[in-house]
Amino acid sequence: MQDEPTPTELIKAAADFLRNELTPLIGGHSAFKLRVAINALDLVTRQLTLERCSDATELTRLTQLLGLQGSLGELNRELADRIGNGEADLQTPGLAEHLWQTTLAKLAIDQPNYAAYRREKDRRMG
Repeated sequence: MQDEPTPTELIKAAADFLRNELTPLIGGHSAFKLRVAINALDLVTRQLTLERCSDATELTRLTQLLGLQGSLGELNRELADRIGNGEADLQTPGLAEHLWQTTLAKLAIDQPNYAAYRREKDRRMG
């Protein structure tokens, strides 16, 4: 185990420094590039924080849905094959919910401020 700060904490500190200290000082195209860099660091922070749990949850759903054991990649390929050859569709019990949950988990990492994602998250929590 590594000592603190963790990689997540280091990346967040770098993003916060860029956001709070440099952003007010930079304008024009460089400001745009700086925002892109900050967004990339924020995305990596969310990946480090959320990805392991969302992958484990997705793997559990796929294992139940397909009745198979395997890696996340293997089971996703199997599901894609079943959908592709017509063995599974949105009428397959659990498939639509699995796809929806997987999409929401990906949006939590990639686009957590996306309005439709926030509405659905609020709807499911409330």
